[in-house]
Amino acid sequence: MHKLQFPAEPFGTLLGHAPGGVAIYSSDYDSVDRSQYTHHSDFRSYINNEYMGYKWQCVEFARRWLYLNRGLVFTDVPMAYDIFAIRHYRRVEDDALLPLQAFANGGLKAPEAGALLIWAEGGEFEVTGHVAVVTEVLADRVRIAEQNVEHNKLPLGQQWCRELKLERTLTQGYRIIEGYPDTQILGWMIQTDDTTHAEPTQWVNPALFDINSREMPQPIAKAHWLNEQAPVQAAFVHAMNGHYLTNNTNEQQRYFRMSATAERELIRATNELHLMYLHATEVVLRDDSLLEHFNIPKVLWPRLKRSWQTRRHQMISGRFDFCMTAKGLKVYEYNADSASCHTEAGLIQGLWADAIGCHDGEDAGADLLHSMTETWRHSGVTGRVHILQDDDKEEDYHAQFMQLAMHNAGIETRIIRGLHTLHWNADGEVVDAEGDVISCVWKTWAWETALDQIRDECENELNAPPIRTGAAYEPVRLIDVLLRPEVQVYEPLWTLIPSNKAILPVLWSLFPNHRYLLNASFTLTDELIAHGYVRKPIAGRCGDNVSLVDKHDSVLGETAGRFAEQNVIYQELWRLPQIGHYRVQMCTFALGGSYGGSCVRIDDSLIITTDSDLLPLRVVDDNQL
Repeated sequence: MHKLQFPAEPFGTLLGHAPGGVAIYSSDYDSVDRSQYTHHSDFRSYINNEYMGYKWQCVEFARRWLYLNRGLVFTDVPMAYDIFAIRHYRRVEDDALLPLQAFANGGLKAPEAGALLIWAEGGEFEVTGHVAVVTEVLADRVRIAEQNVEHNKLPLGQQWCRELKLERTLTQGYRIIEGYPDTQILGWMIQTDDTTHAEPTQWVNPALFDINSREMPQPIAKAHWLNEQAPVQAAFVHAMNGHYLTNNTNEQQRYFRMSATAERELIRATNELHLMYLHATEVVLRDDSLLEHFNIPKVLWPRLKRSWQTRRHQMISGRFDFCMTAKGLKVYEYNADSASCHTEAGLIQGLWADAIGCHDGEDAGADLLHSMTETWRHSGVTGRVHILQDDDKEEDYHAQFMQLAMHNAGIETRIIRGLHTLHWNADGEVVDAEGDVISCVWKTWAWETALDQIRDECENELNAPPIRTGAAYEPVRLIDVLLRPEVQVYEPLWTLIPSNKAILPVLWSLFPNHRYLLNASFTLTDELIAHGYVRKPIAGRCGDNVSLVDKHDSVLGETAGRFAEQNVIYQELWRLPQIGHYRVQMCTFALGGSYGGSCVRIDDSLIITTDSDLLPLRVVDDNQL
């Protein structure tokens, strides 16, 4: 970093204030008091439940300035220079997405106060780039406020950190001159829907989105390479009937590879799409004519809307399913309710790499467990969490992984396998086998399972869900737990909306032709027929009852299942890439709304199902792909 003329103030020292009274702190990491910052989570900056960034970096200051002064935030980014690719701010009060434009340094759009100034990676800002807030635009210079450049106190009353020279170009453009050597200002970000002189979305070499696979030359030398003393690993061994990566005995040595650029695009897509899905959820819950498409019993609508109003930022984990090829990156759907695959991506594939000696690139899920832990640490959960799971071997290790994350976050948990040990106490409350009241739940069951119970019992629209309260002779059902008003459930009830495929036509109507979206409709349109389409049940799971039809009206693939009677939507056909013998789907995890890691699911067919394999994914440098 820049060599300072004066000694740096210790980490966390208040250096001064930017316009609006927003504090600027020293981020001199060499002076961190490790007795006060014992966990990674101690470095995470929050205002209420809104994540600002890593203390006290440049991105944290920019996001905090926008939040406090304008009620806006931008999505989480891997590096500061990635902000230049963002095209939306989120308005905190209602999760509305507002258009954000990037204007190149030297272009015809003048910078303005409140704009974000973005530097490329290099020189003074090696690896990360940099972001600052423009506080004033004068005739020949701009003033900026920032963190993580100089760690000295500002003169009393001064509300800016540096002045940078502003020049007019020969073409009457505006160029800001950076004082540090070997640095480059990309441009500035302004919240406006006017795209005049704005930069297009950043382009990357499409070949870097192609995935490939390799095999390790030798099998794992150690027969028992998983630690059965660790509950998660023991449960995985039990589910796989041995120390195996996959049930396919021929593929214990295979792994997949993606470029660092592809990972960066997945990070951007995950963070942006999460916000888009939240925006679409808000639109649906404000319009009953749209909510009708989701086939949710009307008796639940008031609870559903209240869940959104009170718990919209309490989602823990979701999983996006993508198709990624040289043609681009397209999202199929968002498993926002009951996502799976955490154990394989966040633990097993890393242990496999260690055991087999795979040092090609980095594990794409290496940070997943840590990110899950941090999400739980900032969830606001107090007391015991009961982990409710079905009587299933795969759900055993899924529940154990989530219990490990909560344990690491300091949260007390108890796993309940099935519902048969739950009963009623004398006050009509649901209690576990030890007699402890169920008050907070994380579940592996999808909300749709509970909805099916309500549909079975509510032939007519009633004024309240049919929840039992203490009938000792009757068993406790899923709805008796999940829909009790005093029980806090993760994932919240509102996640029914983004998990339902009926959200896909809503998204397309809100963000037509968005680079990550596929055309989707409630009816089969001429455009979809001409391109080819996928028919999906709106609340289907595990790839059941899906049909793929090409533009020649030929069925490319279809699955049976238990959702044949559901309403359907139609989505543009976008085939998974074939790599070797397999079709490969990319998956990313959104933890607390931000990217947490990646994995791949593979199958012989074009449709990924619950039986599809999950093999290791490694991230390699672009020039190594």
